[in-house]
Amino acid sequence: MLFLTDSCGMGEPVVMNMSVRLNTTFHDDLRNCSSELYKKYKADLDKAFNASYRCLPGFVSATTTGFRPGSVEVNYRVEAGAASFHQLAHSNTLVAQYLDEPYSIVPTSFTTEMTNHTTFTVSPARIFEGDTIQLTCEINMTSENVTWYHGGQIVLSSPQHSLQATISNATSRATLTIVNATQKDSGTYICTFAKRHLTLNLIYRGREEIDVSPLRIISYSSDSKVSCNNPEIQANSPVLFCCIDGQLPQLTGDWKVKGAVRITGVPSFSSNCTEYKLNVTDSLCSAGQSGTVTTYTCELQTGHGARSSRDIRVTYFRVAQVRMSSSVNTSVSEGYGFSLKCESDVSNYDSISWEIRSGDRIQAVECAACIRTNKSTATSMLTVNTATPDWNGTYICTFSQDSLNSSASMTVHVISLPLKQHILLDPIAAPIPCRTTQALNCCISADSVEDYSVTFVVQGKEFQAEKKQGNILCYSYNYTETECRQGELTAYCKFVNSIGQEVSSERMRLSPIPDEDISCSGNNVFGREGDILIKPCSVLNASFIRGNKVYKCRSKSWKMERNNCLSEQMNSLLLTAEVTCANCIPVIHCYLLFQSLVNSPSAKAALPGFLQNLRNQTVLLQSDSSSANLAAIVTILYSISSIPTEAKTSTIMDYFTTVDVIVADSRKELWADLNTEETPTSSLLLNSVERFSENLQPINNTIPHLSTETLELQGMVVTEHSHADYNKDFSRLGNLTANVLIDKIETLPPNSTIVSVAYSALGRILPANENEYVNSLVISTALSCERNQNFHINMTFQKENLSLKMPRCVFWDFNLNNNRGGWDDRGCTLTEEEGNVTCSCSHLTPFSILMSSDKPAHNSAEDYITHVGLAISILSLVVCIIIESLVWKTVTNNTTSYMRHVCILNTATSLLIADVWFLVTASISEQNMQRRRNLCIAATFFIHLFYLCGFFWMLSLGLILFYRLVFILHNTSKTSQKAVVFCLGYGCPLVFAVTTIAVTLPWNTYTRRDVCWLNWNDSKAVLAFVIPALAIVAMNLFITAVVIIKILRPNIGDRTNKQERKTLFQICKSLVILTPLLGLTWGFGLATIIKNSHQAFHILFALFNALQGLFILVFGTLWDNKIKEALLKRNSLSRWSSQHTKVKCLIREHISVLPLNNLAFSKESSKLLTNSHFSLTVNLPDPGDTNVFHELSIFKNIQQLMWQNRYVTID
Repeated sequence: MLFLTDSCGMGEPVVMNMSVRLNTTFHDDLRNCSSELYKKYKADLDKAFNASYRCLPGFVSATTTGFRPGSVEVNYRVEAGAASFHQLAHSNTLVAQYLDEPYSIVPTSFTTEMTNHTTFTVSPARIFEGDTIQLTCEINMTSENVTWYHGGQIVLSSPQHSLQATISNATSRATLTIVNATQKDSGTYICTFAKRHLTLNLIYRGREEIDVSPLRIISYSSDSKVSCNNPEIQANSPVLFCCIDGQLPQLTGDWKVKGAVRITGVPSFSSNCTEYKLNVTDSLCSAGQSGTVTTYTCELQTGHGARSSRDIRVTYFRVAQVRMSSSVNTSVSEGYGFSLKCESDVSNYDSISWEIRSGDRIQAVECAACIRTNKSTATSMLTVNTATPDWNGTYICTFSQDSLNSSASMTVHVISLPLKQHILLDPIAAPIPCRTTQALNCCISADSVEDYSVTFVVQGKEFQAEKKQGNILCYSYNYTETECRQGELTAYCKFVNSIGQEVSSERMRLSPIPDEDISCSGNNVFGREGDILIKPCSVLNASFIRGNKVYKCRSKSWKMERNNCLSEQMNSLLLTAEVTCANCIPVIHCYLLFQSLVNSPSAKAALPGFLQNLRNQTVLLQSDSSSANLAAIVTILYSISSIPTEAKTSTIMDYFTTVDVIVADSRKELWADLNTEETPTSSLLLNSVERFSENLQPINNTIPHLSTETLELQGMVVTEHSHADYNKDFSRLGNLTANVLIDKIETLPPNSTIVSVAYSALGRILPANENEYVNSLVISTALSCERNQNFHINMTFQKENLSLKMPRCVFWDFNLNNNRGGWDDRGCTLTEEEGNVTCSCSHLTPFSILMSSDKPAHNSAEDYITHVGLAISILSLVVCIIIESLVWKTVTNNTTSYMRHVCILNTATSLLIADVWFLVTASISEQNMQRRRNLCIAATFFIHLFYLCGFFWMLSLGLILFYRLVFILHNTSKTSQKAVVFCLGYGCPLVFAVTTIAVTLPWNTYTRRDVCWLNWNDSKAVLAFVIPALAIVAMNLFITAVVIIKILRPNIGDRTNKQERKTLFQICKSLVILTPLLGLTWGFGLATIIKNSHQAFHILFALFNALQGLFILVFGTLWDNKIKEALLKRNSLSRWSSQHTKVKCLIREHISVLPLNNLAFSKESSKLLTNSHFSLTVNLPDPGDTNVFHELSIFKNIQQLMWQNRYVTID
């Protein structure tokens, strides 16, 4: 304790920081130690303090140190010896006596702060984030209250802070506990104990700085890779560790394991580190788990709550057990195929590679066509279709997973055997005289070291060959044909090598001829006039020249007909590529699909150099006129197009430049010749370029945009973030342009490629359809992945020749015409606008547009007849409808007449509506056909519907005639008849029209492309009109025949000659009326559908079809006597009323066959009727049927009178 005595006396000097408050206003000048006010206050107060405290033991000094607001708080320092509370309080009371009254000291405001008398402890000594901190302050006296400060702020009790104070008679202790400390808890902590004694406030203050730092693991094991079935790893297990920066005696920790591979270990600890030694065992790491990551978490703890962790990743691999098997033992002959299968027990590998080791040379196998890998079964199959010396060696198959490689090997020996195409035949085809020796030769390269057994096989019989060494190695046999049989003989040679495998040459064709017929005999080759001799090309520097020479025996000597030999340069390239292909170039005579470059182990690496050489040689031969060389170039291009290659500009340009040279206009005649082969060479070329573009591999996710004289290429790579459409414009090929658009490419798999190629010259050399021409660029688009079901591609083509008509969107179908290829338009829809045509298709193949130049002139005879006749027809139908409406009440006074005129009126109405819609179609020109497609479809539908309605109403008319004539005793109400004919007249046509449009419109085959009418070429939709129309014609012809027979049947009574003549007249009238109405027009229409039909059928069809309205008016209306009389009555009624001597008697009765049997007349009536001039109106089913009058035998004179005076009107 500071205060040891209650009286003035000496003691050890101590420094007491004190303060007192003046009850006066604070001025800012008191902050400035150089101000006058500050100096005055300090001087007066220093004088008073020194006077007051000088009696303290060991007094040294009393000095003012500053002023603070709060009235005026005066801070001062007193240095003296130990003093008691009473001494210090007494000195405080003296201060006011030495100051003037304005200072006004507050007597109770004296405060003394004691430092260096507080015990302050912190636990733990080193604090980390997460620790629990305990701060303790203690003094050797009692106190009234305790306060904690952190950063100048009072610390209050909270979930993180816990306050505790213990005060006794002799001591006072305060504890502050901070849980889960953070770096924010760092800083200065102050604890204060306060006590008041008389006029003195006594404060004890303790201060301590603490620092909270993170618990850092500064060193630890890096992520590692462990081969769990490696014996060395198992013997020396890896050790994981992690350490902190400093020594912590109480450091503890824990290791946690998370992963599919549960390999654990043994932990150990030191003052700042922990280690974990793994127990690696084979059983815990299966083959399916190879490449699995296990996470080991090292967690260190301080013992006071702080902890830190670190994840260490260990990837466990398993060394794969790789097995290799072969389809052959250890040897295979050249030309034969073999396969190697490599299998691994680890399925989640990264890659598989194949290598061939031959001596000191190791060559990677980069033949994409040879290697097929199945990821799910962890197998890789290397298939070599045709072995060559390049494939000789030890094969190494390596499965790679991360940096771990697992391999298997097998050695394959390739034994020499000549390839079929390397065997030269002499002769290839030749006539041979009977009973005369003919030398047969098979030659191979002299470089061969294998000793072959060679035999010739002629008509199934084998003969041993004789070996002849020279620049080339030849095997010969002198064959003599003794039987002189008819027909062609076949012969070939067979090579057998040391392992018993064999190869047979191509067939020689030998034609035996009698000795007496020999005309040509040059160079020991004999033949008759007109015989063909085919010889091999010459040998150049011990190398064969591919092709042949064709000779013909003419004028007793062999004349060369054709030279199919390749040039030396092209032959060299062909030997490099070694093409043999059954469907490529027949002149090369090859049968197996093989290409040594394609199947070479280093095909991908060798391709750029080969293409450069091919381009150079093709340019040198651009003036060459040999179809054999041209065919060989195409075959080479086709074969190498299957090799995947990087999309380097130089590589693509070499390929495209070669194509440019061979499709030049100067070679059109050669292409015409080559297109006559079984597979047109131009189709093969198109397939080659398309396949080459499909196999391009992007560089840095890009496909270059480049062009040559006749080709332009563009493409893109689909990435995970691809949202833009595939939209490419082609504008570098002369004046023609095109566009390719594919939307929704985000549905395609990532890293897939889209490549499009535009061709400006290829369309001219492809086989064309008759009277159709390629009128745009040809565009092919290749996709490296499978397209989805909703795939659509839109292409817009600019027309080259605007004078051509009738465009069609077509694609080249390589399988069409027995694999010859051809243009097809399935799966595409066309939209035409001005000079462009847009094709929307659902598949990918080379596309273009075909257009025709054989469209008939617009002012042809058919067009003229159609337009003039249509105007007449519409006018006639309008007149017909007006007349029917004027006389309707007059002519429909019975059921039969009523139904007849209902049919005529509806027939006229239907044809009128159809003709009006036909006028609508005339406003749609061929240029805007696609733009107004909806209007065209509507017009076609209504024309189809109402023309059919006209036919069905004519059928209704025929059925009414049939019904009234045949079913005499049956009488149906007018309402029932109307219901039937309206259902037949409008219901049946509606069913036909709706069904037709519903079936064909979804496939875009409802209308024709060039005119608004039902389609014939694609869907045969026009049959939905022709078949019912012709069926109605046939039915009405049948009804006409029945009517005629009924008219001509014998009558019961006698008939005068005049009556017979009138009956014939009625028959002719019926035929004249019924024939146009029953659709004779469409008999001619059917003939026009037939290909190459005579022009007369077209003219007759146009004439009769256009004048149907006139036929209805003349034969259906104006020739009706009742209508004529009704019109006459309406226009000249006075004529009928001027007959002054007549006794008018109108007998109106509807008679149906036999009602006259019920009539009875008296003698008076008879006289009246006999002597009177009267009018009798009788309604009969048939105007020629007079049988009813024979029932009135007593009125024969009346009958004669009625017929003679024409007062009988018969309906």
